[in-house]
Amino acid sequence: MGRILSFFNQEAQLVKALRKQDPKAQRQVYEKYSSRMLGLCFRYACDEMIAEDIMIEGFMRVFSKIDQFSEEGSFEGWIRRIMVNEALGYLRKQKRMLEDTLSDEAANIPDYSLADENLNAEELLSLIGDLPVGYRTVFNLYAIEGYSHAEIAEMLGISESTSKSQLHRARALLQKMVLEWEQGFKKKVEYEKASY
Repeated sequence: MGRILSFFNQEAQLVKALRKQDPKAQRQVYEKYSSRMLGLCFRYACDEMIAEDIMIEGFMRVFSKIDQFSEEGSFEGWIRRIMVNEALGYLRKQKRMLEDTLSDEAANIPDYSLADENLNAEELLSLIGDLPVGYRTVFNLYAIEGYSHAEIAEMLGISESTSKSQLHRARALLQKMVLEWEQGFKKKVEYEKASY
């Protein structure tokens, strides 16, 4: 219990220092959260340099908007929301967000069962990164960040049904990609066995 109180006290002190624009506090926040936030930004941008730019812009917004943090919720959660909004802003600037105009072939993807345990988390994230931008964005917001379809619709300026459709298509395409990966993995294992 004492550790939890100490954590909240440290966080409150850090926020207080940030409100005074203390550079040491800013560096401490950056060092504490940057690796997680870079991973979050990368899931949307799929490019390390762009993800880093988004993250830096996000931290600049965190530091300039610190007075808007109400201290009622998690400080890290508040930072994550800012980073997600920065990533979405980047995608909008690139005009890469899709309404529901992706090719109809995605609607006709068979419903594959997800492949088994041979796929590790890094490989799965790589496959998610290969999804078309609209699918990937909705998938990240819903499946990873935990936003509802209503929230996603509002954030992206699309309808809830479009959000649901994008998620369904993302899952179907991801399942197809996982199955193809799995088939390639099995062929590789069979080839390695045959060559011994």
